[in-house]
Amino acid sequence: MRDATVLISGAGIAGTALAYWLRRHGFRPTVVERAPEIRAGGYKVDIRGAALDVVTRMGLREDIRAHRTDVRGGSVVNAAGKRVASMDGDTFGGRQGEDAEILRGDLNRMLYEASKGEVEYLFDDAIDAIDDTGDRVGVTFASGRVDSYDLVVGADGLHSATRALAFGDEKRFIHDLGYYVSIFSVPNHLELDRWELTYVGPGRTALTYSTAKDHGAKAMFLFASTPLEYDRRDRTAQERLLADAYAGEGWEVPRLLESMDAAPDFYFDSLSQVRMDHWSTGRVALLGDAAYCASPASGQGTSLALVGAYVLAGELAAAQDHAAGLASYEREMRPFVEQNQKLGPANIKRMVLRSAGQVRISMAMLSLLGRLPGKEKLMAKAIEPIHKAATAITLKEY
Repeated sequence: MRDATVLISGAGIAGTALAYWLRRHGFRPTVVERAPEIRAGGYKVDIRGAALDVVTRMGLREDIRAHRTDVRGGSVVNAAGKRVASMDGDTFGGRQGEDAEILRGDLNRMLYEASKGEVEYLFDDAIDAIDDTGDRVGVTFASGRVDSYDLVVGADGLHSATRALAFGDEKRFIHDLGYYVSIFSVPNHLELDRWELTYVGPGRTALTYSTAKDHGAKAMFLFASTPLEYDRRDRTAQERLLADAYAGEGWEVPRLLESMDAAPDFYFDSLSQVRMDHWSTGRVALLGDAAYCASPASGQGTSLALVGAYVLAGELAAAQDHAAGLASYEREMRPFVEQNQKLGPANIKRMVLRSAGQVRISMAMLSLLGRLPGKEKLMAKAIEPIHKAATAITLKEY
């Protein structure tokens, strides 16, 4: 398989990491990205467990440490803004030991910089059609360009266009968890200094945080809902849905929502998982969220992308042909994916409380927890499932 040409759709974390590893193994990767450049900024993401081993093997560990968000802690507040409970940053974020929190855009830039010298990047373009002949995959791009490759890998996210072309309608694979998420930049009007504030109302949660690498702040909204009908390209409709979901909510919610219209990075989508019986068909394969999105509630999307890229490239390099390599990739990754996907549904139920009664009980328990001796041990036990899932794979030396 070495020296084979591979087209990767998507220059996010999964796509840029795969390009890096494929080039290391002697492949000739090309990355096509719909955006005009690597996306900057973004929300904060965690790198833990096996993913830490991956970035260490890439030589990026120290660079990542230098770009940590350095969030010092977080507090849960009530409608009046009173801090009910506070914790240090690692405890609040579910991190232990060498786990690192970094802005998604910073990590993406590092991966791009590590790979761009030897990898061809095609920005402002996308795959329009694919034709798997058995020997090669013919690709027609949106720009009109036509080419062929030994393999095509879709690393283009939850709503993967590559997956739709090769596997069919996304409704067969996307499983809505019953919640929606929105994230965007806001002014730091609360003057937060590397701190996170979380407000929990019945069926809806809102939070805002500042990091060492951002002069402003970010706001995140999580709310329970039956499936919503809207055009994913219609931002105005999405803003209206978010405003309606939080109508009449207290704390700083109205002020945070006032900033969404001007935000350059507004994001809105369902909290969903991708579940597929297989991640490849012929010479087309899927990686990261396109294949096995665990949802942002899992806290493991970035780690799954990094580990998946490492394993896919390594198994292809070790195999005699693409079919054997893709089969080995799935055997290695599926137990790890399944363990991490279990985190999403469990975590979101703790993040968004369905009733006013649940909110009152939770606030009372958090207030009590803040005064208990040994609360750190209790919190460490609570986040243990995350670290069990994050280390649920032994990486090979390819």
